[in-house]
Amino acid sequence: MYFEGFALERIDTGEAELRVRHGGSGPPVLLLHGHPRTHATWHKVAPLLAGGYSVVCPDLRGYGGSSKPPTDAEHGPYSKRAMAGDFVALMRALGHASFAVAGHDRGALAAFRTAMDHPDAVTALVVMDGLPVVEHLERCDARFAAAWWHWWFFAQTEKPAERVINADPDAWYSTSGAHMAPEAWADFQEAIHDPATVHGMLEDYRAGLGIDRRHDEADRAAGRRVRCPTLVMWSLKDDLEELYGDPLAIWRSWAADVRGHPVDSGHHMAEEAPAEVAAAIGAFLGGRA
Repeated sequence: MYFEGFALERIDTGEAELRVRHGGSGPPVLLLHGHPRTHATWHKVAPLLAGGYSVVCPDLRGYGGSSKPPTDAEHGPYSKRAMAGDFVALMRALGHASFAVAGHDRGALAAFRTAMDHPDAVTALVVMDGLPVVEHLERCDARFAAAWWHWWFFAQTEKPAERVINADPDAWYSTSGAHMAPEAWADFQEAIHDPATVHGMLEDYRAGLGIDRRHDEADRAAGRRVRCPTLVMWSLKDDLEELYGDPLAIWRSWAADVRGHPVDSGHHMAEEAPAEVAAAIGAFLGGRA
């Protein structure tokens, strides 16, 4: 059943209010979704982990049912640093002073920033189909621009992308829902048809090209690195390895303890290969899944 045994509630983190599902028992693990998904992307993985872990699945600020704070000229309210603050406050509200965090796609950026900014809170980091944003941008070439052109389209404010997307969300987000439960598909549909959510999702990308990059650059200049063990996974049927080579080699410049492997799936691996994803996270964290 869909998130069987999980509670659904809204939790005030101080600067935002997050919609969150949580359930299970054991060491806490926070699961962060990517674009254009909501926490529902974890609907197959979370129950597999819940036998050994306390699993927490929020919507990122700006996404799904979470609040959409007013933005500013630098898009700071949608920076991964702001999101990281949400997650630490959320986990404390649920009684977890420290926790493991796993993120996919945009959630991988948020998970990385949480580990960087809150090393005393994050015990382990899992990144799926993602690199620090500065690594993406510094490796940008014609292939990247052709494949990931939407990063720049989303970031426009003078001719905002919201107008194009909101004119026909189904055409823009051409997901079939083949790997989603009906409830997860309905949640996705509700999100992409909400103009406020579309705006919030694009603010995430606008922050990514500016303030998030500057945060990464400042960390690198200061020699700051992820302190906790880090697991990296990437989809064989997506283009991360094709564009950048070995993702592990890149991540080793950002964390001392890095391991990882590819997953035989398309980009949305939590939906397409949930058993493999849950087993990898469980093995990495040292529990059962």
